Amino acid sequence: MAMNIGSASSSGEPEVMVDINTTPLIDVMLVLLIMLIITIPIQTHAVKLNMPTANQQQSSVPPQVVAIDIDFDGTILWNGQVVNGRNDLKARLRGIAAMADQPELHLRPNKLVKYKVVAMVMAEAQRLGVTKIGLVGNEQFIN
Repeated sequence: MAMNIGSASSSGEPEVMVDINTTPLIDVMLVLLIMLIITIPIQTHAVKLNMPTANQQQSSVPPQVVAIDIDFDGTILWNGQVVNGRNDLKARLRGIAAMADQPELHLRPNKLVKYKVVAMVMAEAQRLGVTKIGLVGNEQFIN
C-alpha cells in the first residue's frame, strides 16, 4: 500500500512525488498486537469445590439433618427453636463440627432477611469446621 502526494506544476518541472510505503508499519503493528495478546495473562475465575468421587461407599442410613431457618427480622431458628444470640449459635455449631459424622446443615433464609445475617451464619459454620452446608428454598428468590 503506498500513498502518492503531489500535484502537477504549471512551470513544466517534473512533478514531486512523495511515496510512503506503509506495509512495514502495518507489519510492525500486527506483530506488536500479537505479542500483546499472547502476553496478557488468561483470566480464570474459578470456584474450587470438593466434589464427591464415584468410588465412595453409599450409606444406607439417611443423614441427620439440622434445619436452620433465618426469619425476615434476623431471628435464627435451630430445628424450630430460637437461637439466643451469636454465642449460642457458635456453641451449637461447635457441637456439630466436633462430631465424627457431621449432620447436614440446611440453611433456609427468608426472602426479606438482610444478607449480613445469612453471611454471618455461613461464615461461623465454615470458621468452626462444619463441612456439610446447603441452602434450601432457593425457588423463593426467582423473579
